[in-house]
Amino acid sequence: MKFTLEPGTEFIVGLPGILIISLNYLSSGLFIQKAIRVVPRCSRPLDGGFLFFMIKFFGGVFMGIKGKLKNMEENIKDVFKKINNLDELEKLRIKYLGKKGEIADVFSKMGELNAEERPLIGKKTNILKNKIETLILNKKQELEEKVKRDRLKAEKIDVSLPGYKPLIGHKHPISNVVDELKDIFIGLGFSIAEGPEVESEYNNFEALNIPEYHPARDLQDTFYIDDSYLLRTHTSPVQVRTMEKEKPPIRIIAPGRVYRSDELDASHSPIFHQIEGLVIDEEISFSDLKGTIETVVKSLYGENRAIRFRPSYFPFTEPSAEVDVSCIVCNGEGCPLCSYTGWIEVLGSGMVHPNVLKMSGIDPEKYSGYAFGMGLDRIAILKYGIDDIRLFFENDRRFLHQF
Repeated sequence: MKFTLEPGTEFIVGLPGILIISLNYLSSGLFIQKAIRVVPRCSRPLDGGFLFFMIKFFGGVFMGIKGKLKNMEENIKDVFKKINNLDELEKLRIKYLGKKGEIADVFSKMGELNAEERPLIGKKTNILKNKIETLILNKKQELEEKVKRDRLKAEKIDVSLPGYKPLIGHKHPISNVVDELKDIFIGLGFSIAEGPEVESEYNNFEALNIPEYHPARDLQDTFYIDDSYLLRTHTSPVQVRTMEKEKPPIRIIAPGRVYRSDELDASHSPIFHQIEGLVIDEEISFSDLKGTIETVVKSLYGENRAIRFRPSYFPFTEPSAEVDVSCIVCNGEGCPLCSYTGWIEVLGSGMVHPNVLKMSGIDPEKYSGYAFGMGLDRIAILKYGIDDIRLFFENDRRFLHQF
């Protein structure tokens, strides 16, 4: 005769008071493989004439834990296959390995086992725990790699699209000229000196043999900060500072920006650039100056360029000379650029005035020297064929990208 206690739980009833389970019985999640004895609880008749029995299980706890572990081991791989994201994986980790998870629940029941059963269940539980940890780690790596692939796919760049050409800057034509002149002079043994653009009135004028009320100051009208300081009108104050600080021999060039109160037009600007040179040593003569100037000019404008020296006047040099080169456009035949003279003025020069040497603390009886200066803007205009000095300061990329 068969008796069903719960859905899926089937008993075969034999003699009164004896019950043998032929199928496994599920109680509170524990699998009980077999009950071998039945003890009557009462003899009260039930529907169908059957008696209600209290089942007493033999080895019930041990077999229940063992069955639970077996069930988890058989189903765990299928459970992991259904995980599709890291959040689901974390929930599964908590379910099995959390403080109140399935593995922790098994360990909490270890105290109910006897000494022989405890090592067996402990070993099986640890093996299963390690297996779950490995599955979680592998699944996590798989999901993270998937997330990375999806992100890269979403951020993928279509390399077949035309790229954007980066805008590359160009050196200013005046910077090109400065760098070229630096290379030339460094090759001749000169060093580079620099000084402030806001200069004292003394260094800018008086130390260069231009005393107060000297008519030469009218040619260099500038911007005054106060009665004692101004924006320098040339880079000659750098020469003064060098002579006061260093002992001969001196061989320097001083490039930089200078200022004069000029009206802005195609050939004049209140801001422009100069490079000046100074050589002080024993037995320096005008022939040394001439040789240096010829070397520099031919390096800039070519070996076939004709050069001439014209007597001139500068307060800080004696004797003084203007230096002209044959016109780069007409080669000396005459054109509008050279005012039909065939010559273009490029720089001023001369032997350093003894008064300048004295005011800087150098003995003019022992030392002599020469100085020269040229406008960098003018050199750039001649070199590149530019017809308006204002183009240097307008920052028009269409202009600057030509150099």
